[in-house]
Amino acid sequence: MADQRTTTPQLEELRSAQAKKRVHVDPTHILDKAIYQLWETINDLDQIQPERVEHYRVSIFGSSRIRHGDPIYEEVKKLSLELARMGIDIVTGGGPGLMEAANAGAVEGQIDSHSRSFGLAIHMPSEEGANPFVDKVFRHRTFFSRLHHFVRLSSAFIVMPGGIGTALELFMVWQLVQVKHVTEHPLILVGEMWNGLIEWIEATMVQRGLVSASDLKVVSVVPTSADAIPIIRASYERFLEEKRTAAESPK
Repeated sequence: MADQRTTTPQLEELRSAQAKKRVHVDPTHILDKAIYQLWETINDLDQIQPERVEHYRVSIFGSSRIRHGDPIYEEVKKLSLELARMGIDIVTGGGPGLMEAANAGAVEGQIDSHSRSFGLAIHMPSEEGANPFVDKVFRHRTFFSRLHHFVRLSSAFIVMPGGIGTALELFMVWQLVQVKHVTEHPLILVGEMWNGLIEWIEATMVQRGLVSASDLKVVSVVPTSADAIPIIRASYERFLEEKRTAAESPK
């Protein structure tokens, strides 16, 4: 019986070479390339933003471990209430602790305004999900996308006492302000705990020339959240004036 194989020695050699090539494909390389292409797409999409931001929003960062009954919890709740009364949207990580306090205060402040409360939640075994005081929840799987979302949404940032996560958020925003990727966005550190950080940066980084003294001037360090309100109010009033001017200008 005649050989019915639809092949040749040359074709078999080619198939064998291709099979070996597939075996040696590095999956890490493919994954890294895909992630890079994804972020390139995100960067491209960032270029098609509206000419002006329609809503002034303040991100409030702080510890998930400071719970109801702690004076700082009540302080954050009052801060958020006052900002919401002005018509300012509140953005948090959507979790418990000071995030819950900020979202809860925003809900109370909405009675006198049309402000909204946002939560950028992330899956963590130690947290029980988004708190019940957010109007809109965005769920993230990575801290990278979540941090990017904070920056996209916010016109100002208030950093309350917190741990590693709060410090990560602080330094992310601080660097963006330092290199002017973000401009005219107040970055306010509230509480005595941040004085030690500033002193350490001055004694180590500034003294050795690792950062410039001017880099410390892009943040405002205040003792209480009440001291943050005038800074936010001034920024918000500039925002409203620019919005009015843009609306009145001929198209």
